[in-house]
Amino acid sequence: MSEQRIELTLDATGERLDKALPAAVPALSRTQVQRLIKEGQITVDGRDVKPNFKLAGGEQVTIILPPAAETALLPEDIPLDIRYEDEDMLVINKPAGMVVHPSMGHERGTLVNAILHYCPNLAGVGGEKRPGIVHRLDKNTSGLIAVAKNEAALRYLQAQFKARTVDKRYLALVEGQVDPPEALIDAPIGRDPRRRKKMAVIPPGYAGHARPAQTAYRVVISYDDYTLLECRLLTGRTHQIRVHLAYVGFPIVGDTVYGRRKQTIRLKRHFLHAARLTLLRPSDDTPLSLEAELPPELTAVLQQLAG
Repeated sequence: MSEQRIELTLDATGERLDKALPAAVPALSRTQVQRLIKEGQITVDGRDVKPNFKLAGGEQVTIILPPAAETALLPEDIPLDIRYEDEDMLVINKPAGMVVHPSMGHERGTLVNAILHYCPNLAGVGGEKRPGIVHRLDKNTSGLIAVAKNEAALRYLQAQFKARTVDKRYLALVEGQVDPPEALIDAPIGRDPRRRKKMAVIPPGYAGHARPAQTAYRVVISYDDYTLLECRLLTGRTHQIRVHLAYVGFPIVGDTVYGRRKQTIRLKRHFLHAARLTLLRPSDDTPLSLEAELPPELTAVLQQLAG
């Protein structure tokens, strides 16, 4: 594998470089950024700087990432909240904070590592790095995720996702009182041209590549300054619900990437939960519908808002 080059513009006026970069490139931790700066792999306007360099706004930053080291997937004894299992598939209620599969900075402690310990025969199903993974949930999104236990089941489930016949419902608490109470957000999503680790709605005619994206929502409960929504994904783009809700002016509570940096509710994750999943079982084509209750930290927020 070759090195990776990232170029972006930072508009974080007055912030330290080693603090602003992890916010712009979530795959990098502050420790990783500091190490890369000291190694001369991060430059600002073509110059070497120190980690505490204060940004004036509008600087061009270049990041050179070394080739990723090849690491073997190792089974890890991590508890799993299994909501359904048969000979072909698992449905797991993933906690917030757990990455689905290993990636840069997240080589251990992932859902894949846990699944390989629970079901060793999954190794190699669908690829060495993502065995059995049919779809994804963001690190800080909790809820239901399906995992195939063999190649035939993987292809069967992937076909359903591709045909958009899988019904995925999410609960999201957003800033503001949402109006209209029910709508379809139809806006193409692609890589943010200024911050490549983020996604963004790409306007028609813009040179950047974007793919169609549709999210349907309905209001579940309205609070004074917040709204609980049920969102249904009609397409499956990266960060789709988070990007779409921020785009229409109702960012998800706790989402410091697409929403407010300074949150009004103290929450160590974003309030997005994959609450319901309906699909056809590979074994007999019968519908399987599962629900996962909100985790305690999200339930506590709703109780606080209800007074």
